[in-house]
Amino acid sequence: MATTMTARRVVIIGGGYAGVKLARDLDPHAEVTLIDLKEAFFHRIASLRASSDSAWTYAPFLSYDALLARGRVLRDKALGVRTAEREVVLASGGVVTYDVLVLATGADYQEPARFTGGTIAQAATSFRAHQRRAAGARSMLVIGGGPSGVELSAELRRANPGATVTLAHSGEHLLSRLGTGRMGRRARAWLETHDVRVLLNTLVTSAGSRLRDQAGSPLGADVVFWTTGTTPNTLWLRLAGLGGWLDGSGHVRVDAHLRVLGQRDVFAIGDVNDVAEAKLSPSALAQGQAAAHTIRAHLEGVRHSTPPRPYRPSPVRAFSVPFGPEGGSTLLPVLGRDALVLGNRATVRLKSRTLMMPTVQGLLGRPDQ
Repeated sequence: MATTMTARRVVIIGGGYAGVKLARDLDPHAEVTLIDLKEAFFHRIASLRASSDSAWTYAPFLSYDALLARGRVLRDKALGVRTAEREVVLASGGVVTYDVLVLATGADYQEPARFTGGTIAQAATSFRAHQRRAAGARSMLVIGGGPSGVELSAELRRANPGATVTLAHSGEHLLSRLGTGRMGRRARAWLETHDVRVLLNTLVTSAGSRLRDQAGSPLGADVVFWTTGTTPNTLWLRLAGLGGWLDGSGHVRVDAHLRVLGQRDVFAIGDVNDVAEAKLSPSALAQGQAAAHTIRAHLEGVRHSTPPRPYRPSPVRAFSVPFGPEGGSTLLPVLGRDALVLGNRATVRLKSRTLMMPTVQGLLGRPDQ
């Protein structure tokens, strides 16, 4: 039920997982404006399959139309923030005023896990180009053995069974940042069983158009994908003179309540902030939910029934890595003992087959899409 307080203006910059979760939770309680330049929500979890399987080309794109009952989604780009005036400066030349501002601009991913351009048509064109490259390649190289690298290698093998597929990783184990060697060993075993060549302890560098390992030996392939990390989307803040909000890696520094340090009415959630936890969609959703409670308390003051608690980061969250639609591995934290690692059957049911499409469709208010 909507609150009876005078509507307060909450402006959210960024329509990814964290921003959408926050916008939906606050919609009954505030005047919400969600700002994003993309034509539709981008379900990044489905992007790697969309880049190799034509049946999934349009699956990652979901309309914002049903997200908010009271608020609005503004297709524009933020260029700056005037904190004294509580205004967001837009690329279109306008401004949006706020009582609370939330930065949820996420991170920039490497191809093919990105929304290229601003429209669905442009992004779909990019996916179709990746599909053609994968289908026509004699050899493919994926650099980076984290979740994206493992998943993409499996999808490329499925897309082109006759090609040579190689995964090169700088660490001793695949999926090394997920906190358990068992998950990495399962991934390696699956990939090698399906004729994916796995190179560990291999640091790949580029010199012009040539790739080499740390020993100087050449590495080549018809198609090469880098999956070695992400970059927070905060350059616009630096260009706007707000570099003091950022740490050395470009993440927005926040306090225990996800407020930007030194700012009472500005928050930052999801991949864009410096919270010490894995930058995964479950973390983004958890931060969006926590921020909604804190922002309601901020707006309502003493009328809010439950004081907000500090956000508690989770170093390890339940997380699945698909090996195509019929395989995968899942990390399941269990209190008081080591995390469980589940295999193909559980992972297929949890994520691999649907890539969480029903969940995200519900989040966007489109459960029947």
